[in-house]
Amino acid sequence: MSDSGPWQVIVVGGGPAGASAAWHCAQAGLSVCLVDRARFPRSKPCAEYLSPEGSRILDRMGALADLEQGAATYLTGMVVHAPAGGRIHGEFAAQHAYRGFRDRGLGIRREYLDALLLNRVRAAGVTVMEGARVTQLCRDADGTVNGVELTRDDEPQTLRTVHASLVVGADGLNSVVASRAGLAHRARWPRRVAYVAHYRNVARMGTLGEMHVTDNGYVGLAQVGNGDGASITNVALVLPTRTARALRQSPADTLTTWLGAHPQLAERFVNAERMTPVRAVGPFASHARRSWAPGVMLTGDAADFLDPFTGEGIYAALAGGELLAPIAHAVVHAPDARRRRQALMSYEQARRTTFGGKWRLERLIMLAVAWPPLLNHAARVLSRDRDLADLLIGATGDFVPPSAVLSPRTLLRFLS
Repeated sequence: MSDSGPWQVIVVGGGPAGASAAWHCAQAGLSVCLVDRARFPRSKPCAEYLSPEGSRILDRMGALADLEQGAATYLTGMVVHAPAGGRIHGEFAAQHAYRGFRDRGLGIRREYLDALLLNRVRAAGVTVMEGARVTQLCRDADGTVNGVELTRDDEPQTLRTVHASLVVGADGLNSVVASRAGLAHRARWPRRVAYVAHYRNVARMGTLGEMHVTDNGYVGLAQVGNGDGASITNVALVLPTRTARALRQSPADTLTTWLGAHPQLAERFVNAERMTPVRAVGPFASHARRSWAPGVMLTGDAADFLDPFTGEGIYAALAGGELLAPIAHAVVHAPDARRRRQALMSYEQARRTTFGGKWRLERLIMLAVAWPPLLNHAARVLSRDRDLADLLIGATGDFVPPSAVLSPRTLLRFLS
């Protein structure tokens, strides 16, 4: 089969969302082509945290053993530092009745994770086109998307048309597929931007992921591996867009200034060395008007990404690809336009059923982060109620059902 197809499915985007969608579609018996404008391995601004339940999907794809024996580090839980100084400390292995596929999360640099997942995609029979930038969607006479137009970085002046029965947009926060399909939408709140870099030798890094929340922004710290005999920490600063604009500094100066202005963090960076450029990403609060259009399905950040606080992106990307595949199979093999539309509409409902509880929980957490008195109160309550803290951290780790935290009985405990 040539680079021009025809294919049953074209997946645009080679990160975890695209890799998962392509792999699961191939397992469902579909012919798949994955395209990405980058060449791998490549770095990507990201919290680089994978929740315990994400390991289940990595294991299914045949990638978990390589990660656990190689570049990943283990995270046993999370600690959130509230603006007034309180702490929310929760562990993944806890006394409640819920257990994840693993009792630990993973910290893993994207250059390793994405390249490994693409190798698993190729092994599943998917054709992978790197250095291929999608510029437009192709449509048939009734407007249904039936492929993409792209350029290759080795032939930048040549426009290619690649046909498929279905195009999957897994191309991230600023998705070309979502935009060209008329599905892209930015929410008004919360409008934030992130500054991300790797540092060596940040002091007192342990097996907990850390979130440090202030009255005007927060920073996440997590170990993501080792290099040259030193531990490597992902540092991700998230600021409201208005604050970032007011600073009028480069990304590197913004991150350095912010860390230096907070003594409890500044002293931990005295002997630290920044390894990578500081990369900015955002603004966030992206939520597609709908997760499908005729001939199109969206997954991962292309479908929705509200805020990075819970470190939800990689798991949601992997789980979204798993959810998408059987519905993509139904779309591709539907006998007529009516059945194709019904299958696509079922995808929207399936996403709400699968992710709706977590979306509600994330919005409550975002409200607390945006309103310091609420987070300070939660920290006081959870510092006294470790079981409740473990339950909350388990829900953010994707193995405790959100309903266990959102039940009226549990919510009342937060008011105590």
